[in-house]
Amino acid sequence: MIAIFDWDGTLCDSIEHIVCAMSDAAAELAIEPPSAHAIRDIVGLGLPQALAQLFPGLDETRRAEIALAYSRHFSSPAGGQPPLFRGALATLNGLRARGIELAVATGKSRRGLDRVLAAMGLSDFFDATRCADETRSKPHPRMLHEILAARGKSTGEAVMIGDSEYDLAMAQQAGVRSVAVTLGVHGRDRLAGYQPLAIVDELPQLLDLEAFSG
Repeated sequence: MIAIFDWDGTLCDSIEHIVCAMSDAAAELAIEPPSAHAIRDIVGLGLPQALAQLFPGLDETRRAEIALAYSRHFSSPAGGQPPLFRGALATLNGLRARGIELAVATGKSRRGLDRVLAAMGLSDFFDATRCADETRSKPHPRMLHEILAARGKSTGEAVMIGDSEYDLAMAQQAGVRSVAVTLGVHGRDRLAGYQPLAIVDELPQLLDLEAFSG
């Protein structure tokens, strides 16, 4: 059994950090910043896909400038390190104690995820990780297929846990069961449309689900 987690908005309380970094990046380049709602709505996509959705009127060169500015603002020491959600680490350890493997499937870049994991002392914690810049962005299912292949797991041995419709759509297309969490960007009604096994409001609730009974 393997539990595959999204990162931003699922394990990490980073959504407002992302909103601020994207707004600051646009302002730095004298570009009208998108609304906070619009920025929240693209969290989970790979950065190129997110920027294409947020700034459809800009060419690739200009969007590349925004990407660089965004990455700089997001990783600035002045902004601090977004923390894990309450109960996240205890939940992960609880799943592992039941013999469940742990993985991350994220829209972050490899460099970005590795930096965050290192800052949290979690560099070697997960059994597998995949990032949007080394495969296809969500909601394409390739990211999940690659994790399963790397760990020798079938689709029936996996559950995807995420806060966005991109996570749940990816799972649906991959033939993988999903659990939705309401800690991040998309609300309960929107997530329910993807027929997850459950919708939880706190990560420790995962330990009560039959899918993770071990």
